[in-house]
Amino acid sequence: MKKSLFSGVFVAIAILILFLFLFRNRSPFGKINNSFASDPKKEITRIELSQGRQNISLEKEGESWLLNGKSETRRSGILFMIRILKEIKIKSPVSSELFYSEVIGKEIVPVKVKVFEKRKLIRSFLVYKTRSNIYGNIMKMREGSKPFIVYVPGYDGNIGSGFTLDELFWKPYTIFNLLPSEIASVDFENLSDETNSFSVINKNHHYILSDREKALNGWDSTLVTRYLSYFTWIPFESWALEVEKTEQKIIESQKPLYRITVISTKGTKTILTLWERLNGDNKSGIKDSDRLFGNIQTMDELFIIRYFDVDPILKKRSYFFPE
Repeated sequence: MKKSLFSGVFVAIAILILFLFLFRNRSPFGKINNSFASDPKKEITRIELSQGRQNISLEKEGESWLLNGKSETRRSGILFMIRILKEIKIKSPVSSELFYSEVIGKEIVPVKVKVFEKRKLIRSFLVYKTRSNIYGNIMKMREGSKPFIVYVPGYDGNIGSGFTLDELFWKPYTIFNLLPSEIASVDFENLSDETNSFSVINKNHHYILSDREKALNGWDSTLVTRYLSYFTWIPFESWALEVEKTEQKIIESQKPLYRITVISTKGTKTILTLWERLNGDNKSGIKDSDRLFGNIQTMDELFIIRYFDVDPILKKRSYFFPE
């Protein structure tokens, strides 16, 4: 009897040890489904995104990251993507019913993500971008895997939006990046008050300030130099991706507040046009006192720019004259 009891206890202990060994590293969702986060030995060096026939690559070259092997990328965008890839965790599982209604029923094509360290593939998964949750995603390891909502601890924003193949998203949010010596002319149009419009022409470091029709006298050349120095770096905040094309056409058909044309010494022309922006869905009728809509003639998309960033070049003509 004692021998039988001893054998039973021994078997129970052995089973318990085996159970702990098998499940000690498992998550509530199973080990195979708990591997969305990338864990490189040293660092992530390449990220590939594909959706249907479209694809882009983001690859580290030295201390920089290049888009499709040639274009400079926006550092903040890359750093945020790397944070997502390293820190994503499962928030909750997704039922078959929800996946069918939010993904299959809406014919959402997933973004396939591949993460590399040098030539080694260290992680791959599928991102279904959806509005069904605040994190903007439902993810799978593979087509036949279980679906989950994935998030980054400490960040409550939409991480699904980061998995985009729009090349504009990855390029620097920069409008002007010119030294004063690289500027041939600036034509500033204040379209709500033409009396404050002006032009600056740089001829071999000899400046000419005009009211856009005739040259002016009595202005301070140091103030002109200072004004041109503000074009060293003028960024915008983000692309206005939430603005539908029909709404964009309405905005662009309205009279702008400002138009600034800059020609570089190399002959490159940049035309920045700025429109008033309304709060909320742009239908509230309440002016946004902090931001404007902007556009550059070489781009099809609108962007959002803060007054804080563009204000240095929104000067009145009187700025150049001593008090």
